[in-house]
Amino acid sequence: MNRNTPFILLFLLVLIALPISAQVNAKDYRLAIEKISEKIVIDGVLDEPAWNRAQVAKDFFMITPVDTGKARQHSEARVAFDDEYLYISVIFYNNAVKGPYVVESFKRDFSFGKNDNLLIAIDPFDNQTTGFTFGLNAYGAQWDGTMFEGRGVDLNWDTKWYSEVRFDEDKWVGEMAIPFKSIRYDETIKEWGINFSRLDLKASEKSSWAPVPRQFPSVSLAFAGRLVWETPPPEQKVNASFIPYVSSISEGTNLTDDQSKIKVGADLKYTLTTALNLDATINPDFSQAEVDQQVTNLDRFELFFPERRQFFLENADLFSNFGYRTIRPFFSRRIGLNVPIVAGARLSGNLDENWRIGLMNIQTRAEDLMGLGAENYSVLSLQRKVKERSNINFLLVNKEAPNTDASLSERFHRNAGVEYNYFSEDNQYNGKVMLLQSFSPDPEKEGTVIASHLEHQSIRWNWRVQQEYISQDFRADVGFVPRTNFHKFEASAGHLIYTKNTKNPLLSHGPSVARTYFFDSDFERTDQFDELRYRFNFQNRSQFSVAAMHTYILLLADFDPIRNGIAVLEKGSEHSYTSFMLSYDSKPQNLFTYSIDAIVGGYFADSKRNALVGEFGYRIQPILELSSVINYNQFELPEPWNDQSFWLVGLKANLTLTDNLFFSNLYQYNEQVDLWNFNSRLQWRYKPASDIFLVFNSNEVTIPSFSSGWNLTFKINYWLNL
Repeated sequence: MNRNTPFILLFLLVLIALPISAQVNAKDYRLAIEKISEKIVIDGVLDEPAWNRAQVAKDFFMITPVDTGKARQHSEARVAFDDEYLYISVIFYNNAVKGPYVVESFKRDFSFGKNDNLLIAIDPFDNQTTGFTFGLNAYGAQWDGTMFEGRGVDLNWDTKWYSEVRFDEDKWVGEMAIPFKSIRYDETIKEWGINFSRLDLKASEKSSWAPVPRQFPSVSLAFAGRLVWETPPPEQKVNASFIPYVSSISEGTNLTDDQSKIKVGADLKYTLTTALNLDATINPDFSQAEVDQQVTNLDRFELFFPERRQFFLENADLFSNFGYRTIRPFFSRRIGLNVPIVAGARLSGNLDENWRIGLMNIQTRAEDLMGLGAENYSVLSLQRKVKERSNINFLLVNKEAPNTDASLSERFHRNAGVEYNYFSEDNQYNGKVMLLQSFSPDPEKEGTVIASHLEHQSIRWNWRVQQEYISQDFRADVGFVPRTNFHKFEASAGHLIYTKNTKNPLLSHGPSVARTYFFDSDFERTDQFDELRYRFNFQNRSQFSVAAMHTYILLLADFDPIRNGIAVLEKGSEHSYTSFMLSYDSKPQNLFTYSIDAIVGGYFADSKRNALVGEFGYRIQPILELSSVINYNQFELPEPWNDQSFWLVGLKANLTLTDNLFFSNLYQYNEQVDLWNFNSRLQWRYKPASDIFLVFNSNEVTIPSFSSGWNLTFKINYWLNL
């Protein structure tokens, strides 16, 4: 029996035995939707008779700063539909607090906390787990995404819909038309979950129609009200979209001559049922994807960089959310970054009210110059709903390289796993129990993962316990598992004390504590991390915290503490040090915003480290958003490193001339590896979901060896509904 078996059984018993707490009865908030015959013009003027007849969702509840009463700023929402569109309108009054609206820009999928905005959560399968979210900021920038785990939002989903905003000093009005073809639903379900939320920064107030406790996101589906269909929505018929593209690419490096090429490819989206979608791609091009943000790397293990390619992002929760942040059996960045993708297909969606499926297959071609062979990647994900909000997931990941010259042991690698995700009805408890196994042609190179956690989050208290075990021979060639051969135990707890005087600028404050252990296979301690923090949260949404952190590390491999190639600390050496941190985040209402972390204390080899990490932003709304990241590290190390310091600077300018024309520029310099990078991207959305891109990239890096390159891409795609 594995040493983790008692832990996993204990977690499973706890999850099953947990009481289902009574939640706010959101089902009491009911909004009838009427089918209309007259035309609604999306212009931000609610002068159509349908809006006068529509039932009104009003008397919003305050979520923050306190969730014990009605919102001060009055809000109204209305809905209607015809055979093509779901219509939604809102009126957000400034009856309590007037002043200029706060927005970043016209940028799509804006930052929630930095904009006066409307967000709408829609649960068309009434499962409190999956759905869609749409939103607008006060200047009309759009927000859309898919929902997972009841409150998570994937903003990389992008679909066709129409909106318009108008405003004056007394109110702002939003009007939206969402094509039924743009979403998935079951027309036989007579009640959908729905909620409307408003963030008003000038009043420092977040509110929603159906009440949501302040510790949860306003779009949490567990607290959605009811959208009542007396007349069913239209039955979805065959729905297909064809999205061809053509791109012209010019590029050059210090090792090759300049060259140019033309690429042609296409995506196909086909609706198999009202809830199940097939996506296919041929010769995909990802040149318009955003570049990675540079980071100062002081970690002993591989760093995680998020996926930014559109094909892998839609319905990503079905494929990429299995496991934990550092235990991901599927990580799409392993596919197609060094070799081109020939084609791919993805089937994803709901089979019925209890089952979801995700099936993906991708083929890459060989790259002879790099000595890389063609490979095939397949992923199967099945999800079964359990109780009201919990689910059981099964995942299979397969990598095949049958035609390579690799040894037999490298011909394929597979991961198979199952996990149980628990979510209480009131959202206060969540937990996971997972088992993952790797397979290869050599049975002696197969390994196991066992992990679990239990978490509680209420208004004043939060705590979490977690355990992980990864065997030495576990491999995830298409995943992100930077560390193996360990047992990990982690526990954290926090408490918030809320002030009773609403005129007090301090909203809440309180301590938190966390400890993490790593042990090897013989249960010998290799790592220990402790943190004690005290937080202060203010009414104006600014935050301040002070923390003390202690670290113990037994090096399991040679390690360069500043990763610049001067020397290494030897395997087996022990290191223990303490650091202190001050953190401050400014209020988002200001045109100039910033967050600063200051760190002082010890470091590896009984040395010292001082660091300053800052993010700064300034906006000329809604046209220009300027932001910068400044990271400075200073070390007092023994010989041969001696005193060292390096900067990381990132400067970004987003120019949004209209809600369809975007021009972004990013400059980055990382002194740690002597790298500089410049990325410039012009995007014109000339029709909904159809774009023209002009992208320029240039970079130069010195460590570990000098290389430089540039590329210029012109790309056009067109979304055609068949």
